[in-house]
Amino acid sequence: MTRLSCAAVLAAATIVGVPGSRSASAQEAPALAGRWTLDPTASQSPREVGFGADWLPAGGSDTGAEPGGGGGGRRGSGAPAAGAFLARRESQDDAARVQQLTAEVRNPAAHLTIVDTPSAITITDDRGRSRTFHPDGRQELLQLDNVPVGASAKRDAGRLVVLYQVEEGRELRYTYSRTVSPPQLVVEVQFLEKGKGDTVRRVYEPSSADETPPPPSPAAPAPAIDRQGVPAGGALAPAPPPAIDERPDAALKGLAALGVVVEGLSSQAAACGLTQGPLETAVSKHLSDAGFTVRRNSDEDTYVYVNVITSSLSSGLCVSRYDVFLYTQTTAKLSYHEAPVLVQVSLLHKGGLAGGASAAHAEGVTRGVLELVDGFAARIRAANK
Repeated sequence: MTRLSCAAVLAAATIVGVPGSRSASAQEAPALAGRWTLDPTASQSPREVGFGADWLPAGGSDTGAEPGGGGGGRRGSGAPAAGAFLARRESQDDAARVQQLTAEVRNPAAHLTIVDTPSAITITDDRGRSRTFHPDGRQELLQLDNVPVGASAKRDAGRLVVLYQVEEGRELRYTYSRTVSPPQLVVEVQFLEKGKGDTVRRVYEPSSADETPPPPSPAAPAPAIDRQGVPAGGALAPAPPPAIDERPDAALKGLAALGVVVEGLSSQAAACGLTQGPLETAVSKHLSDAGFTVRRNSDEDTYVYVNVITSSLSSGLCVSRYDVFLYTQTTAKLSYHEAPVLVQVSLLHKGGLAGGASAAHAEGVTRGVLELVDGFAARIRAANK
């Protein structure tokens, strides 16, 4: 082949190839924007999806194999005794995130409204929950009903992938994609533990015009007020409701004195070396060292409450579930009761599990309880800065 013919072939390839590549790059995935209605017949509707069990026997009790890894759910506790177990240390916030995000998957919104721009995507459901994601792959903090959650979002081959950091070792991945023919919004959700877990697929159709929610009704005009603050009709204007402090941990601000109550321990706890007096003394000392005025065995006003439930196995292994609460008391007007009543309010709560031989069990439980108490003290101090 001559140089001239080779040049002609290359020129022809360029003429054919370049328009094709431009066409491919121009075919961008359709935006997710729109109002969508769930199609139950095309969607999966399992009710039991979720994360796995919080704890499992280490090594498996049926195989007779030696357990492996750290034992008793305690960091730095060394090798476990035979029959020990691995336990997830789950805080109250972690449990709340798991509960709400799992409930959202099991009970999906019937309608979604999506606003899609290059820099942000806002998804609003029919329950009034609205979340905005920035598809740059960076971690950001979103607010659920009662707790925050870390999340990141990115675009991947025309899809939007949102990853919620539910708790240590657990993630929830949403993948949003749109098809043109037929026009659909497909939402795939996967519970991720060690890279795998339950998966659910939801299909949404474009909402019809008659499904468009009516615009909000205009607010009624305020009555005319004279110089004395009296409406034109003569009745006194209602007083505005008091402002609510919505800052994080606002309920902890001003705390300087705390009661301490350790629930009486069982005979099984005593057999495993746990007694009420030393545990109460240790909790009181940690709070006193943190700068609080401590009232032992007092459940008046605001107090720290410790509850430990212990079981001993035939193999000699001791297992304890411990919970630490910060309680206060206040009066509240309940929707189903005419007069205000005295109610107990849980301000903070965390718990954990400990397991091991009876000789060292009391030390492990006490150490776990004091870690939680110290965490409460740090949050109260931070709220008072």
